Amino acid sequence: MDQPFTAPSHHDVLLLLVQLAVLLFTARVLGAIAQRFGQPTVIGEISAGILLGPSLLSGFFPFIGEIVIPQTPVQGYILETISLLGVMLLLLVTGLETDLGLMRQQAKKAVGVSLGGLTVTLLTGFVLGMLVPDNLLVNPEQRIFFALFIATALAISAIPVLAKVLIDLNLTRRDIGQTILAAAMIDDTVGWILLSIVVGLIGGASLSVLGIVQSVGQVLAFIIISLTLGVWLMRRVIVFVQDNIHTPYKMLGLVFLMMFVWGALASALGLEPLLGAFIVGVIFSQMPSLNTDTIHTIESITLGVFSPIFFAVAGLKVNVLGLFTPELLLMTVIVIVVATVCKLLGVYLGARFLGGSDHWTAFFFGSALNARGSMGIIIATIGLTLNVLTQEMFSIIVVMAVFTSIIAPFGMRYALQNIKADVKELERLKREEAARSSLISNVKRVLLPLRARADAGTAQAVEAVLLNKLSRRTTNFSATLMTVSDVAQRAQNTTYLNQMAGAFKGLNITNRVAVGESVDNAILNEAKRDYDLMMIGASEGVTNTEILFTPIVDYLVRLAPCPVLVVRAPDVPEGWKPTRILIPTNGSLASRRAAELGFALATEGDETLHILRIVELSDTSTPVDVSGTLVMRQLKTAWQTVEQFAEIGAEVNTQKQVLVGKEPENEILSYAEDNQIDLIILGTSVSFGTERLYLGPRVERILKRAKCPVLIINT
Repeated sequence: MDQPFTAPSHHDVLLLLVQLAVLLFTARVLGAIAQRFGQPTVIGEISAGILLGPSLLSGFFPFIGEIVIPQTPVQGYILETISLLGVMLLLLVTGLETDLGLMRQQAKKAVGVSLGGLTVTLLTGFVLGMLVPDNLLVNPEQRIFFALFIATALAISAIPVLAKVLIDLNLTRRDIGQTILAAAMIDDTVGWILLSIVVGLIGGASLSVLGIVQSVGQVLAFIIISLTLGVWLMRRVIVFVQDNIHTPYKMLGLVFLMMFVWGALASALGLEPLLGAFIVGVIFSQMPSLNTDTIHTIESITLGVFSPIFFAVAGLKVNVLGLFTPELLLMTVIVIVVATVCKLLGVYLGARFLGGSDHWTAFFFGSALNARGSMGIIIATIGLTLNVLTQEMFSIIVVMAVFTSIIAPFGMRYALQNIKADVKELERLKREEAARSSLISNVKRVLLPLRARADAGTAQAVEAVLLNKLSRRTTNFSATLMTVSDVAQRAQNTTYLNQMAGAFKGLNITNRVAVGESVDNAILNEAKRDYDLMMIGASEGVTNTEILFTPIVDYLVRLAPCPVLVVRAPDVPEGWKPTRILIPTNGSLASRRAAELGFALATEGDETLHILRIVELSDTSTPVDVSGTLVMRQLKTAWQTVEQFAEIGAEVNTQKQVLVGKEPENEILSYAEDNQIDLIILGTSVSFGTERLYLGPRVERILKRAKCPVLIINT
C-alpha cells in the first residue's frame, strides 16, 4: 500500500534550499539597486529571476540553470508551492492596505478614472487577443479564453507598485493619491471578477449568457458574503481569540489561518485562491482590533522574504532571448504600445469627462494606472499555470508589466510638477500629520469598568457622553462595558450592563461580566486583551489622605497596561455636555496628550477649548539681561507653548490665555469658575516613588476643589 504522502529526496531538498537562497539573495540585492535608482523594488526582484533564468545566465551557462531552475516535476512543485504562498501573502497585504472608507470618499472621481481606463483597455485588449497569430496560442479553439486573459492583463493595475511609488513621492494621503488608490482598487476588483470568470469557464462552465451570469454571480456572491457575513463573523472570532487565547502572536496566527481558509473556500467554489487571500485581507482591514504590530510583521515577512521569491520565480520563467525573433519582438512592442497608449488614453478621458479632473491631474492618473507590475505578473502566472498562455506570451506579458511599471514613476513625477494642492487639502494634511503622533487618534478599543451602584449614575453619564464623542473621531470604534460579580449576582449585573449599554448610542458595545475573581485583578486581566484605553469613573468622596480616588481606582491607574482616563464628576445637570473645555498646560508631553483629548472631544462645532498656561510668580523678580526680567521671558515662552498647543486643533474654536500667579492651581480653578468651564482635562504621568498613587499636589488640589467634572489622562 502506498504511503499517503512521501518526503522529497535529499537531493531535491538540497536544491530547493540552494534555489531559495540564491533567488532571495539576488532578488533583495537587485531590488535595493532598483530602489536606489528611484524604481519600485519589484522591478529588481523580477530582474533577479530574468538574470538567473534562461534569458541570461542559465541560457549562457547551463550548469547555473541546473542549480536554480527545477529539473524534475517534484522540484517544480515544491518551488511553485512556496511561490504560491508568496503571492497569497502579497495579495493579503494588498487587502490589508485596502481602505473601503477611502473608496467611498473618492467614489465619484475614482469610478470615472477607473471606468475610462477599464473600458478602453478591456475592449482593445480583447481585440488584440482575437488578432494574435494562432502559433502563439496554446489552443486556437480556445481563443476567446486567451483574449479574455489578455484583456484582463491589460486592464488591471498594480496596487503594490502604486503604493510604493506614492510612498516614495509622499502622495499617499494627498487627494490625488487617495483617488488613484481607490481607482486601482476598482480596477483590481473588476480584474479579479474577470479572471475568476475566465477560470470558471476554463473549468467547464458554458460560454453562454447564462454561464457568464452564473460566473459573475458566483464571484459577486463570494465577495458580498465575505464583506458582510464574513466581517460579522470575523469580529466575533477576534473577540473570542482576544478573550480566551493567551499565547503570543495569536493575532498573527489568526490572520494566516483565515488566509488559508478563505483561499480554500475560493478554490472550492472554482475561483482563484488568490482572490480569497485578497478578500480576507480586506476583511481584516475593517477590524479595529488588529494591531499595527501584527500588520507590520505580516508585511515584513511578505515583502522581505516571500514576495521577492515569488517575483524571482516569475522572472525565471521569462525567456527574453526567445523573444528576439522578428515576430515575437514585433508582438512584444505591439502589446506594450497598446497597453500603454490605451490605458493612458482611457484613464485620461475618464478623469477629464467623468471625474472632472484638470489636464495634468488626468495625465497623472493615466501614468499611475499604467503600471501593471505585480498584478500583471500574477495574471500571467495564472494563465501559464492553467495552460491558457504559451511560454512566449507569458514572457511578453511579464515584459509588458515590467516596462509599464518602470515608466509609470517618470510620468507621475512629470505631471506632479504641474499639480498644486489647494488650501483645504494642505490644512487636512497638516491635521493628519499631527494626528499620526496623537494617542487619542489611534484609540479604537476602550475598556469601561462599571460598578452596579445606585449613586454611580453621574460619573457614568459623563463617561457615556465622552465615549460617544470620542467614537465620532475614528472608525471601527468599540467599547467593552465590564463589571465584576459573584455567582449569585451575575444575572443582576448582566441586566445592569444591558441597561447601561443603552446610554452609548451608535457604539459597538460588548458587555462582559467577570465572575469569581477579585475586582482589581479581573479588570487588569481584561485590560491586557489589546485595549487602547481604559476609562474609569471615580466620583466617590475620599477622606483618607493616602488614597487619591479609591483603593481600586488608584491601583488600576498605577498598574494598567494601557493609557487610563479617570473621570471625577460631581453632580452635573441632566443633558450635560462639555462645550467649554479647559486644558491647563505646562508644555509637557502629558499636557499635550490632554490637549489632543480635548480637541478630539470637540465634535459638534459649538465647543470652545481654553488653552491656559500659568507662569508661576516667585517672590522676587530678578533681571537677567537688558531685554527684561525673568518673568517677561517666561511669558514669551508660555505664549509660544499655548500657540503650539492651539495648532493641534486648528479647526476648533480656541481661546488662548497666559496668566501669572503664585499658586497655579488657584489660578486654574478661578479661571474655570469665571469662564463657566464644563470640563477640565489634566495630563499626568504616574510617579512610582511610593505605593500611593501620586499625581502631584497641584493636580490633587484641582481634583478635590473643582466644581465641574475633571478628566485625568494618564499615559
